[in-house]
Amino acid sequence: MGVQKQVGILLLAAGKGARYSAAGGEGNKLLAMYPNKNGDQVPLLAFSLSQAVASGLPVRLVTRPGEAAIIALAQQFGAEVSLIDSNGSSETIAAGVRDSADWDGWLIAPADMGWLQSDDYQQVAAALTTDDAQARMMFEEVPGHPVGFGKGYFAPLSQLTGDKGARQILDNRKLVRLAGHSGVIKDADLPAH
Repeated sequence: MGVQKQVGILLLAAGKGARYSAAGGEGNKLLAMYPNKNGDQVPLLAFSLSQAVASGLPVRLVTRPGEAAIIALAQQFGAEVSLIDSNGSSETIAAGVRDSADWDGWLIAPADMGWLQSDDYQQVAAALTTDDAQARMMFEEVPGHPVGFGKGYFAPLSQLTGDKGARQILDNRKLVRLAGHSGVIKDADLPAH
């Protein structure tokens, strides 16, 4: 019997929320309240964490030092936490990957994508069949999240800099595109009304 591959989820929560603030949002957008299916108001991050954890995969949230409420919520859901005073999504990804070097692959998603479902993570993880595999969810030809990378991308992911994220590593010849729902492209750059 073979050893089970351990692919994990990196939720990126170290951004400054500039687009959200510019659109009139107040405070940290990950703590903005949204209605759940019961009509109760819960923080956006709770949606992201609950679906990531429900996937059954290990979860690591990468956030900024001093974000006590974000860190506490992540810990409440059983997620590991990495801290970085990030200058962009690339540095955030790199920190999370370095802190999870024992994983066999990484599923990367911004933490403000509270409409991702546990099955989205499971589908992308299942597509990472080799160390050099890449996969991502799509909605009607629009690239979405999560984006997955096999273990062979540890070095390039762990050395990312700037704010282009992992896009610079994607290879159209290797990338497996998985059809998804509209939630794979929806984020919270605008305040809820």
